[in-house]
Amino acid sequence: MAAAWNQRKTHWGLDKNLNKHKRKIGELPPVYPNGWFALLESYQLAKEQVKHIAVLGENFAVFRTKNGDVKIIDAYCPHLGANMAEGGRIIDDCLECPFHNWTFRGDGECQSIPYAEKIPPLARTRAWKSCEINNIIFVWYHAELANPDWMPMSLEKISSGNWWYHGRNEYLINCHIQEIPENGADIAHLNAVHGPAMIISKIFPSFARHSWSGASWSLKNHEFNENKTSAGININTYDNITDKHRAIVTLNHSFSIFEKYSILCLKIRGEQIGPGYVELFLETSIGTVCILQTVTPIDKLVQRVVHMIYSPPLLGPYARVIFIGECLMFQRDVNVWNKKKFQKRPTLVREDKTIISFRKWYSQFYSENSPTYNSVKSLDW
Repeated sequence: MAAAWNQRKTHWGLDKNLNKHKRKIGELPPVYPNGWFALLESYQLAKEQVKHIAVLGENFAVFRTKNGDVKIIDAYCPHLGANMAEGGRIIDDCLECPFHNWTFRGDGECQSIPYAEKIPPLARTRAWKSCEINNIIFVWYHAELANPDWMPMSLEKISSGNWWYHGRNEYLINCHIQEIPENGADIAHLNAVHGPAMIISKIFPSFARHSWSGASWSLKNHEFNENKTSAGININTYDNITDKHRAIVTLNHSFSIFEKYSILCLKIRGEQIGPGYVELFLETSIGTVCILQTVTPIDKLVQRVVHMIYSPPLLGPYARVIFIGECLMFQRDVNVWNKKKFQKRPTLVREDKTIISFRKWYSQFYSENSPTYNSVKSLDW
């Protein structure tokens, strides 16, 4: 199984042979948390193009205007239910339904009905708040239809072009969305899952292994970061700003040989931003590598995870080596997630206290009407 290091769309990690009827899923939290979720990467949506994206139990029509602005509305036309993202066209910055040529603006209002004298007041569809930052298109999802009370921020070194894009990978994973970010708070799993050095450790256990130290998980205290900027949606970013949606994980990595020599030393700092977005910064001896991770539920227990890597131009070859290692390490977690059940009341020891803190923190992204496993119909027909 191989990953894609360029812009080709590649799914891997999904266990299609998993017998879901025999697998225990456990008592689950709601399956679709509230927050910003990635729908597309910027390069995947050209000007005057529309795409159909089915995630979070919704069907979105995502289109880009002639000026480059991204708009998101419900995919199904309120007239007779045609999917406007399948065969629809962008005309004068509106999405035209392919069935009867009704057109809809990005705010959901019907702009024209070619054979009607008047446009009825109910001729409108739902519009979704969106933002495009760090070359990612996000949609705001909230079970109570509440407006965003936080937002992603743009990394200046990406938006300015100082960091170059060096590739991506994409996974489909059989698990609850909360399981994936919970890994950051599960410090004890690092040396168990990510310590062995692949084939070498099986043949010569004492020869080499990955060493993880100084790991911590904590909530972020608010501090204004001049390297981050607002993501340009219609909310006041700095009035009553809160960092309640952010958590921080820090750790050190080295590749230990004979428990004496250390190479590939990295200082790692990750920011979990909301329920489905992570910014990971890896400090090396020659510069910083940045990996962006997005997690988007495409079904109740199927997550799409995408990693995108950035670094200064001269660090490109080294960044790609690091990215391959990250991909191999992530696959180890995927192998566990694909088979495990969610443990609502885990038996924990004192050293697992960060897991308790994480779950309390993550619960803020659920609300009274958040869809549950039993309330959501599968996208499969």
